[in-house]
Amino acid sequence: MATKSVVVERLIQAPPGPVWEALTDLQSMERVLSGVEKVEVLTEGGFDVGTRWRETRRMFGKEATEEMWVTASVPPDRYVVEAESHRTRYVSEFTLRPAGPDGKATKVRMVFTATPPGGAMGMVAKVLGGLGAKAVSRAIAKDLDDVAASVERRGG
Repeated sequence: MATKSVVVERLIQAPPGPVWEALTDLQSMERVLSGVEKVEVLTEGGFDVGTRWRETRRMFGKEATEEMWVTASVPPDRYVVEAESHRTRYVSEFTLRPAGPDGKATKVRMVFTATPPGGAMGMVAKVLGGLGAKAVSRAIAKDLDDVAASVERRGG
């Protein structure tokens, strides 16, 4: 099956715990991430495997709402979120690693992968081909910048 991926890394000047909290706090996502217009949490309880929500963003000039769910969660090191749209599976994997000489910073790595049904690259080529990949990369980088600003403003 054909897949396409975009990888974005960001150093955040705060330890992994507070960064994890900012990345996984669905209730605050609308306030923290400038690219997110609305979040509707569909499950009860904290952020863990099985947590589901609908997220509304503006991408490629259009508003889009996608249902997402957590398929892996190892606090505060790694989590995976999946979504499906137009029969294409989207997987977002976040890894957090202590960084800096004193370990008080966090290196966040986000890998966004799209896998079309049966290897058909039509929608994936549109989303992650050429200019689409650059736009997705910019959107991810902006999200991580927003998280960094929020966490660093609170002093980690």
